[in-house]
Amino acid sequence: MAAFGAAAALVSVRILPSATRASLSSSSRSFSFECLRSSPRISNLFLNQRRVPEVRVSSRGYGTVSAIASDPDQLKNAREDIKELLKTKFCHPILIRLGWHDAGTYNKNIEEWPQRGGANGSLRFEVEQKHAANAGLVNALKLLQPIKDKYSGVTYADLFQLAGATAVEEAGGPKIPMKYGRVDVTSPEQCPEEGRLPDAGPPSPADHLRQVFYRMGLNDKEIVALSGAHTLGRSRPDRSGWGKPETKYTKDGPGAPGGQSWTAQWLKFDNSYFKDIKEKKDEDLLVLPTDAALFEDPCFKVYAEKYAEDQEAFFKDYAEAHAKLSNLGAKFDPPEGIVIDGSPNAQGEKFLAAKYSSEKE
Repeated sequence: MAAFGAAAALVSVRILPSATRASLSSSSRSFSFECLRSSPRISNLFLNQRRVPEVRVSSRGYGTVSAIASDPDQLKNAREDIKELLKTKFCHPILIRLGWHDAGTYNKNIEEWPQRGGANGSLRFEVEQKHAANAGLVNALKLLQPIKDKYSGVTYADLFQLAGATAVEEAGGPKIPMKYGRVDVTSPEQCPEEGRLPDAGPPSPADHLRQVFYRMGLNDKEIVALSGAHTLGRSRPDRSGWGKPETKYTKDGPGAPGGQSWTAQWLKFDNSYFKDIKEKKDEDLLVLPTDAALFEDPCFKVYAEKYAEDQEAFFKDYAEAHAKLSNLGAKFDPPEGIVIDGSPNAQGEKFLAAKYSSEKE
């Protein structure tokens, strides 16, 4: 799928042709192609953060790591710094991709943390950055590292997800009902194996999307909604092998010029992605095999058609899917998590990996 799939902005791809590619096992189970009715909703969770001494350890990777969870006040301040970064660097797509790729390694069939993968900050380690799907994400880490250095009381796991959610909102997208308090892994040995993230051009795109996202505990509606984040970003052929070197929409930037975008206004979060794929009228706009599958597969098409016609419905479903993805695999301290934007609907709830272990409610 695109959001993880093939772009230098939002998608993960085979950017290094010579890289060893770990295969996804599909022999252990068959995947249903029936439309999934609905997805479990992640509650807005909060609890006052307890104050405990910070433990500093060597990360043997990018920067240093705190062994405890995040401070609410520092999270709020870090968010303001991220907003300023977005205004000057126009880095919305790559920050979303960073958060998604850290969380997207989650395997619902593994209960133990951190073996189950997910949003645990492991992507800051060089060994995981070298996974072919993560090529170029070191640039996102470089952008965020000064903010991490400034706010040592914010974990990498929280910072990655905070940056992604903020980027969506600042690009005009929906408010994401986020919670924080994610605990970081502490060594590169705790990184997941390569091969847990999706491709953009597999032989059977719809089947592949289901294999990868069902493994995370996500369903058809969430797959399509998350794909809509391709309304942001560009694919660069020199990195991903997909897209044109430049188009009329990308030749002048903003940011570094070039690449091919999915939409004409590729820094504006709206439902243009679905409209443009459906129409397929503009050769300067990118449509990957995993994008086209959204209107070719009967179950995906139900949601893709809906989102093309109803932006409000897309925003609602996207916000819920993004929040769910950002929590997958995470270990929270406190277990109920921290909400930095008070919400009257917030409810304390301990994260349980088993809650997301079913494809259907």
